[in-house]
Amino acid sequence: MNSSLTRYAFMAGALYFCCMAAAHFFGLKYPLLFVYYDTPFYGYQDKIISFAVLAYVALFYQAARRRDAVLTALVVMGVTILGLSSVNLSEALAEVLTSGQSTMPYWIQVALFAGYWLALFGLWRRDGSHN
Repeated sequence: MNSSLTRYAFMAGALYFCCMAAAHFFGLKYPLLFVYYDTPFYGYQDKIISFAVLAYVALFYQAARRRDAVLTALVVMGVTILGLSSVNLSEALAEVLTSGQSTMPYWIQVALFAGYWLALFGLWRRDGSHN
């Protein structure tokens, strides 16, 4: 069973992803809610992203409630971190950045996701050692 802290940590993620979905749906380009907040975008793509992010909401909500869903949430979040890292290193991103524009803000957001992932992983392992 998940500890209260683990449940709260996953519920916080579900809430965060709700906010991210809303930001993408309404085109609110704020850092942390919109990873590539200062790059060109197409509104229809962001609406698609908003609906896809709802899967994260459901997954993190389920992981908060059921320990058997936690590993899936961790794997999905880990793949997302790797995917965002790949985008940050890509020529496709470099092509849309202005001359001299840094990718540092995107790397900071990826680092925050990775830190959150590490916290969730640690809580999951701690809870498992108590069962």
